[in-house]
Amino acid sequence: MAMTKKTTAVSLTSAIVLSLALSACGGGSESAANTGASAGTGAGTNAAPKKTVTFTIGYATGDPATKQAMADSIAAFTKANPNIKINDLSEGGMASYLDWLKTKDAVGEFPDLVEMRDTQLFSEAGKIAELPAEWVGLFADAPKLNGKIWTAPIVGTYPQGIIYSKKAYADAGITGEPKTYDEFLAIQEKLKAKGITPLTFGGKDIFHWGFWVNKFLMDDVFADDPNWNSKRTKGQASFTDAGPMQAMKDFNELFTKGYVDKGFLSTADNQTASMLVTGKAAQLFSGPWMFAQISQADPKFEFGWYPVPDRKGRIVVNGLNTLQGWSISTKANQDADKKAAITEFIKFFFSKDQYTKFLKAVNGLPTTKENVTYDAGPQMKRVLEVMNDPKTIKSLQINSFWGENQMPPQWRNWFYKLAQEWLTKGDFSAEYMKKADAEWDANVKANAAGK
Repeated sequence: MAMTKKTTAVSLTSAIVLSLALSACGGGSESAANTGASAGTGAGTNAAPKKTVTFTIGYATGDPATKQAMADSIAAFTKANPNIKINDLSEGGMASYLDWLKTKDAVGEFPDLVEMRDTQLFSEAGKIAELPAEWVGLFADAPKLNGKIWTAPIVGTYPQGIIYSKKAYADAGITGEPKTYDEFLAIQEKLKAKGITPLTFGGKDIFHWGFWVNKFLMDDVFADDPNWNSKRTKGQASFTDAGPMQAMKDFNELFTKGYVDKGFLSTADNQTASMLVTGKAAQLFSGPWMFAQISQADPKFEFGWYPVPDRKGRIVVNGLNTLQGWSISTKANQDADKKAAITEFIKFFFSKDQYTKFLKAVNGLPTTKENVTYDAGPQMKRVLEVMNDPKTIKSLQINSFWGENQMPPQWRNWFYKLAQEWLTKGDFSAEYMKKADAEWDANVKANAAGK
């Protein structure tokens, strides 16, 4: 059957209704907002410095669609502002984005403009500066840490769900979305019984492990207790408690029951789209940024998207804004020429025409005050329906909390590697979760000693 060509508009108003902004409201003067809204070409009163200025930029490159959209934005800006040179330091590789940034910092190459994900870590280390007022005025809302705004939110937080092959579902006799988690497991059994590998998983890339791990942690822990991280730090909660144990039992079960492609440890995140469209797997658990990649791999491939219910039948998704986004380094912020040039880029990036192109390329949710719309396909329409549903519970992932609820940054990838260990050995038990407690405590202690 042919995929419908009906589209729907994604707008800033939608993003606000979706409750994708944090309650902590960002400031910014009216003049800053007005100036930023009309900027984007380096013309008029906001003209870029006439002398040549060079600054470096760094961003995560794990998702090909986002990587290309970032590169396109940089190319468009430098074409419009030939006196401003941007040295793109971003690169792919097996290292996590956090580890890559730490390495750049260690060798004196911390980017002047940086996509910031571990904001509390780098702000407390003095590596990034408070957001310039001219930037703050561009956004409908921006989260605060210690009363200050550190990041310009690039897109609203994406929910994740099952991206599935309509053909595979039809072949297995699957006619609708699961309403319960047991129904979701039943779908996996139907696919498996038909000789279809249910799930592809980009286990070669460390960040991909966070998709399913966080899905179950949000279901069984954070949806009911958003302050769980602080309790863990204070010794008032444990990974051996019922919630975290159930979460990891469910995660483990996906692999032990043969629902995940056996080659997951050698499959990169950017290979999962190919696995899907070539029929090597029926499903992928991921977010809207994959839609464009899948369509590019095979424009005729018919696929859908839906959120996975938890064991209580609730829909819990990663849906609250975080402290992630563009940040300016402390060093660049102290250089008047660089700061001015970077500010011009930020205004350009979030200007209506350019930001619309970026959002469309990544199926993103807008964050700007200025209304931004673009035509979205049926899969994105389903995402919006879920996010608009008042019954949908929006949470943060374990690594996205801040303040007292901040996860020790180095714990995340350590835990993902621990999960790889128990899956390889096939011996998941509470002993692994005791190790998670011990590592968390050791990290908290080490971080406190390093301040």
